Amino acid sequence: MIMLTQDTVQNALKAVKYPGYSRDIVSFGLVKEIAVNAGAVAVTLQLTSPNQEAAAQIKADAEQALRALPGVERVLVEVHQPSGPNKGPDPWGKQTRVPGVARVIAVASGKGGVGKSTVAANLACALVQLGQRVGLLDCDIYGPSIPLMMGCRERPTISERELLVPPVRHNVRLMSIGFLLEDDQPVVWRGPMISKTIQQFLLSVEWGNLDYLLVDLPPGTGDAQLSLCQTVPLDGGVIVTTPQEASLGVVRKGIAMFEKVSVPILGIVENMSYFTTPNGERIEIFGHGGGQVEATRQKTQFLGEVPIFTEIRIGGDRGVPVVVSAPRSPAGEAFLAVATKLRQVAG
Repeated sequence: MIMLTQDTVQNALKAVKYPGYSRDIVSFGLVKEIAVNAGAVAVTLQLTSPNQEAAAQIKADAEQALRALPGVERVLVEVHQPSGPNKGPDPWGKQTRVPGVARVIAVASGKGGVGKSTVAANLACALVQLGQRVGLLDCDIYGPSIPLMMGCRERPTISERELLVPPVRHNVRLMSIGFLLEDDQPVVWRGPMISKTIQQFLLSVEWGNLDYLLVDLPPGTGDAQLSLCQTVPLDGGVIVTTPQEASLGVVRKGIAMFEKVSVPILGIVENMSYFTTPNGERIEIFGHGGGQVEATRQKTQFLGEVPIFTEIRIGGDRGVPVVVSAPRSPAGEAFLAVATKLRQVAG
């Protein structure tokens, strides 16, 4: 029998979704206290919205999830809410969901040089091949690379509602500061300008109806990351790493950043896992298995590994991701496998 602990109670509450959202109440940071005594479980939830219907639904779902735990005899769920008019569900306070977008998922890394943008571009195209409607937002203001990797240099047009209309390439809707600059023009901005631009790219763009909006973040934990987390409620983060310890060490900082703003980690992708020579010899240039080990340590999903393939680099340089040019190649299938796992995890 599973021992009844605070951890088992919290894991059970991860099955309780906030009404109208794909996120659970634990990742939203709504679970404030958990007490376990023999067969009795008491949980305190703190909502940030006065929505009474949402509170009642959450309370009922939480009670049902807890009663299903082995050894539970009594359940007490207290829900605290702010007073005020019923404005509907808003667990993120001032944050605003992107109209028409079902899920916003950040693709991040702790350091540069791990192939994060390559992974983001190929994942976007792979999700399209899995029948999803996908957008890709390049939040690397200083070093935008999505225009090159997706083979798109079109400038956005303006809709009748005075919103930016994103160009489409490989059936993916795209937005990047690179579309608004002349070639090789540097961006010399301070933090507030970066924050404002990211907010506009999220909320002043005609994204349309999307199943997934992937957001390619710059490496690190700076202004772009914080602006994204403050602007819209993220449905999850995907961390890209290489097997080597130097990369994994800063991955932990990225995970910690997402945890502080209550963004669930959907999983880890290990890029550049190994290289296979023409004669079939496998060479693990950066070591191997670090992503899997770190995912286990962080108690998150390992979404898969992507070996080093020349075709991936060629596809990025030519603006045709390998998932588009050769989806049934070993390189294309590696990204499709990761996208399939991501879709299962993200819902």
